[in-house]
Amino acid sequence: MATVTFEHVSKRYGDVLAVKDLSLEIHDAEFMVLVGPSGCGKTTSLRMIAGLEDISEGTLRIGDRVVNDVAAKDRDIAMVFQSYALYPHMTVRDNMAFGLKLRKLPKAEIDKRVDDAARILSLETYLNRKPKELSGGQRQRVALGRAIVREPAVFLMDEPLSNLDAKLRVQTRAEIARLHQRLQTTIVYVTHDQVEAMTMGTRIAVMNMGDLQQVGTPQELYDHPRNRFVAGFIGSPSMNFVDMELSEGRLKGSGFDLPIPARFRNRVADSGARAFAAGFRPEHLTLEAAGESLVIRAKADVVEYLGNEELLHVTVPGHDADVIAIVPASHNVKPGDILDLRLPADRLHLFNAETGDTILADSPAQAASSTVATA
Repeated sequence: MATVTFEHVSKRYGDVLAVKDLSLEIHDAEFMVLVGPSGCGKTTSLRMIAGLEDISEGTLRIGDRVVNDVAAKDRDIAMVFQSYALYPHMTVRDNMAFGLKLRKLPKAEIDKRVDDAARILSLETYLNRKPKELSGGQRQRVALGRAIVREPAVFLMDEPLSNLDAKLRVQTRAEIARLHQRLQTTIVYVTHDQVEAMTMGTRIAVMNMGDLQQVGTPQELYDHPRNRFVAGFIGSPSMNFVDMELSEGRLKGSGFDLPIPARFRNRVADSGARAFAAGFRPEHLTLEAAGESLVIRAKADVVEYLGNEELLHVTVPGHDADVIAIVPASHNVKPGDILDLRLPADRLHLFNAETGDTILADSPAQAASSTVATA
């Protein structure tokens, strides 16, 4: 087991800066997820840990050792790729044992490691099968087993679930999380799927365009996003945003007229900004009384029935984009219904429109009685 530390690490491809001045410490035995859209630098960062990409600037440590110039085979890591990359002519046992045979470990030690990994992954009954005789989920477990038998200091996983169907993704997601709990080994996991990140990670590092945006636990990122990008990326469905301007002590814009909640007033004044983005999550909107709340008058446009919930696409007069809300199915909302959606005042997020940074709230003890009137 080991820590992984990026110290001002950058990666350049010619004039393209793929990873920009990345500083990040991944703790021993932590499950760290690197998440972000395509091209954000997450896979490049993982490949630098693996030794598959050279580091342009900065220092990378695994444990106490600087590994910038250490060959991939000498870094004590094991990698699970998006592709299973199993040898089709070999049995499951031989696939899992292949790397150990190359390292010339004793046969008894190889058999013990393979059997232990097969037991952990519930693969005992498949050890004599060929990959073509396995399902996608079983093949992915074999790929995991091949990494486990190495007993590395760090596991690296590059979107290992992307080739699985939705049901298998959920199942294998739980298996990998359970595996981490058993092994207590450092895992660095790359995905573009924020649901995977939220459900699996001890902490999450959100990246965009080569920059590290925020690092924290899933709940920290969900409740306290540092900027508009993180707020919109974390959470499904994504956060609703309304562009607003400061006018006569209120926030106004495209169908919304919002008094500034008391917990934001000092920060709004101190920021000196005139343009803002108000953000609120679909699951925080309600059709029931919500104490001190902001009220949004809207018309139901599309209703998606989800069993215990309904996902509502609603239109607000004067606002071009749909507003998304999730409410209990017991409300039985119909297209065309006029609704008063309520948002608890403490669930509102506010971002500087120019920088995208959050307008940090004052003390949570400060409350405001606020109402939104739609145009």
